Amino acid sequence: MGSIIFLRHGQAKNNTERILAGRTPGIPLTDKGVDQAQKAAEFLEHMNISAIYSSPIERAKNTAEIVGKHNSVDVRIDERLIELDMGKFTGMPYDEIFSSHGNVFMKFYNGELEIAHNGVETFDQVKKRVLGIVDDVLENHPDENVVLVTHMDPIKAMLATIVDLSPKNLYELIIANASLNIFREYQRMFSVSGLNVMHPSRFDQDW
Repeated sequence: MGSIIFLRHGQAKNNTERILAGRTPGIPLTDKGVDQAQKAAEFLEHMNISAIYSSPIERAKNTAEIVGKHNSVDVRIDERLIELDMGKFTGMPYDEIFSSHGNVFMKFYNGELEIAHNGVETFDQVKKRVLGIVDDVLENHPDENVVLVTHMDPIKAMLATIVDLSPKNLYELIIANASLNIFREYQRMFSVSGLNVMHPSRFDQDW
């Protein structure tokens, strides 16, 4: 029985500025984000990681490189782990989006047409690509522990395929920066082994 470990990227500049960055290039990890990634790398040292796949977005790729270097595992880029295409909302502050369009995140999890009409990738589309890479990992790394470095909503997409979560549950669920979200697989059946797993010291800090 192997584990698929979804790792959200460390804190990045868009997180501190509350901007919906989407796939905008050139947004690095903060110093705090680098430290978070290093702590995750040390945590993973004890989990016998055989492979690391990463979103191509800088904040995820940098997190993956820190983890890979610490654990002597090469990083492979996979587009299926990329951040959402935020369409017309790309680069906008959260407060501005909410004031002009309401709660777009709830609309996203509800699958409302307004999301697609604004060029935003739908939650069903995210699920499809995430499950695609998960299937490939199971095929190519049977009974191994594999890390997938990605973003919050691809992780929620994986979780939503296993656990029956309402749109409100999904909206309220925060996947912490640089947290490990661990799924065990046996005969193509999944269970959740850990959610927001991180060094105990981080629970007393701002995620």
